[in-house]
Amino acid sequence: MSKSITFIVQPGGQLQGEARVPGDKSMSHRSIMLGSLAEGVTHVKGFLEAEDALATLQAFRDMGVQIEGPVDGCVTIHGVGKHGLKAPQKELYLGNSGTSMRLLSGLLAGQSFNTVLTGDKSLSGRPMKRVTEPLAAMGAAIKTTDKGTAPLEITGRAGQLQAIDYVMPMASAQVKSCLLLAGMYAQGETSVTEPAPTRDHTERMLSGFSYPVKQDGSKVSITAEGKLTATDIDVPSDISSAAFFLVGASIASGSDIVLRHVGINPTRTGVISILRLMGASIEILNERVVGGEPVADLHVVSKPLKGIDIPEELVPLAIDEFPVLFVAAACAEGQTRLSGAEELRVKESDRIQVMADGLQILGVDAQPTADGMVIQGGGKISGGIVTSHGDHRIAMAFAIAGLRANAPITILDCANVNTSFPEFKDLAKNLCLALVCEENSGS
Repeated sequence: MSKSITFIVQPGGQLQGEARVPGDKSMSHRSIMLGSLAEGVTHVKGFLEAEDALATLQAFRDMGVQIEGPVDGCVTIHGVGKHGLKAPQKELYLGNSGTSMRLLSGLLAGQSFNTVLTGDKSLSGRPMKRVTEPLAAMGAAIKTTDKGTAPLEITGRAGQLQAIDYVMPMASAQVKSCLLLAGMYAQGETSVTEPAPTRDHTERMLSGFSYPVKQDGSKVSITAEGKLTATDIDVPSDISSAAFFLVGASIASGSDIVLRHVGINPTRTGVISILRLMGASIEILNERVVGGEPVADLHVVSKPLKGIDIPEELVPLAIDEFPVLFVAAACAEGQTRLSGAEELRVKESDRIQVMADGLQILGVDAQPTADGMVIQGGGKISGGIVTSHGDHRIAMAFAIAGLRANAPITILDCANVNTSFPEFKDLAKNLCLALVCEENSGS
């Protein structure tokens, strides 16, 4: 039995109050991966108890790592060391998590055992050649389908991987992280050069686990000469989850909210930069560094937004936040143009097409382009029925659009919100969004 979940949002309203959104997904994944390979016991606080991060946790349990929790975001990992993983008894099922699959493919390429990585329908349609091709150049043996998608059959080549000096054709933190993890098992120095800055959580966390990483401009290097030493990690709130409320409070007149303990890693703050360029009032308060990651409280009050041409250099720093930024653009006065974001077409859904379709249903002039969208803002958002196509960020973005709609918005196929942000509906209600969640049991 699978449950289908529908969101119904009543029009209008404003956001009020304060909240701490759940832990950062990228860091939750990496804390499990690196904690498992470390020597000693790692304690994690603020772990995101959502399906994606739990898929990573289960995969390492299946490879013989003893992990306690999560209980209230606390996880204890008994590390087995860099060479201590054991062959799993079955395929590793990673659900909807592209991060788990791409990072694990690098980490498992250099093990002494074979593995098969599988995922759900959406993950099984996502491109994996971007990691399997550079890994093959290192000597990895990974089979994909003819389309270059999962399942991935990985033949462990312990001691046989060779370092690579890889210049990435596209900015992707997952590809960079995958190759750095493989580089921990390769002969020589593995270097990755990125065309534009992307998330650097892997590099920061490797350093947090005392593993040597060299950074030289846009080039990151790693060797097999190092070990991971257990550490304590306090995962900050996920700015990608906070983004829905940053936009909601900006567009709904009379809103005033504070989001606590949000990660403001400079490789992730594109959404703040873009909203500020549009005229949003977002104050960064109480800045501090927790476990090598910058954290702050964000104070947002509503302010009229204006359309902009989104600077291309900000695109990789906000790639996951565009569904809700499209909603901000629909509410802004004038035209907003996004280009250089073709990556959005190969996310959990084709986020350019799916958002354009939904916005058009709601009466917004949104024209998709090959690598972005042109939105004429300032008109009315009407009610209607839209589908998220099983994409969690699309579902939440349209829920936020309800704040400026003139009739109810019904959003179909919202079960996947549980992959990244299961608390969304409760937090949204606490901040006064009129959201009702209906569950229907399907077969």
